[in-house]
Amino acid sequence: MSDITYGKVATFDTRPEASIPVESPLSVAFNKVSVSTSAPAVSHASQVRLEEKAFLGHLILRGGAIVLDEAVREVLGISLPGQPLGLALDESGERSVQWLSPDEWLVIVPGGEEFELENRLREKLGDAHFAILNVSGGQTLVELAGDKARELLMKSTSYDVHPSSFPVGKAVSVVFAKSSLILRRPAEDRYELVLRRSFADYLYRWILDAGAEYGIGVEG
Repeated sequence: MSDITYGKVATFDTRPEASIPVESPLSVAFNKVSVSTSAPAVSHASQVRLEEKAFLGHLILRGGAIVLDEAVREVLGISLPGQPLGLALDESGERSVQWLSPDEWLVIVPGGEEFELENRLREKLGDAHFAILNVSGGQTLVELAGDKARELLMKSTSYDVHPSSFPVGKAVSVVFAKSSLILRRPAEDRYELVLRRSFADYLYRWILDAGAEYGIGVEG
């Protein structure tokens, strides 16, 4: 059911109040019976830690940078990244805007905020030429941290993840384990992987296998 209509665009709240069971893209993988594909616990020997940041709000924004920047800055309190492949976060680190292409950005916010954010952006942008797409149900975010997190990435993608090439505040779309994902570096000590739901189970298994020698553990 459409909640609000802007011109010819109907917006939908993907988090209805009805008591409908929801599962994260990695829920199936986490509940595997086999020890080799279940979630190994974090221990003192874990040099890599994996955590799914499930049920976040993911919005794709498209349009002119000048128009969108003003709206995003006023509504979200973050400016669009000033450089290609840039990643901008708010002070809490819970909300981010990422450059995807010259007229495309990915916005990630705490789960439940995305519908209100979309409506506020639409209201602010008015008759400007733009598009907003809620892709929250189609992807998830996985965080990797630990002393060997970069080594795990080096085993999985041909992209150069050395700090000189991949500093804090950079985000790129990469080929990863014969699949694709968005690789982000929001802080010195951690990396973020934005996965499509259809590849989540496969990539999770790959990461566990690649991280086995580092005693990888799964949090949450």
